Amino acid sequence: MPYDSNAELPIGVRMHLPPHAQDIFRSAFNHAFAAHAGEPDREEAAFRIAWAAVKRGYVKIGDTWTERGDLG
Repeated sequence: MPYDSNAELPIGVRMHLPPHAQDIFRSAFNHAFAAHAGEPDREEAAFRIAWAAVKRGYVKIGDTWTERGDLG
């Protein structure tokens, strides 16, 4: 199911990702969900793609997700 706002994201995403990373997750998830219409593992694929998109821009250091551009 597509997400209209970050407030609709799963609690684990909202609790751990900063707002910009949530935007990335939501956008990637929604695009992937639409692109995989009709596939039985549509939601699973959308979650994998969304997390991959977040990991391109952010890295988890300990318990904190940090934007890669802020690392140095």
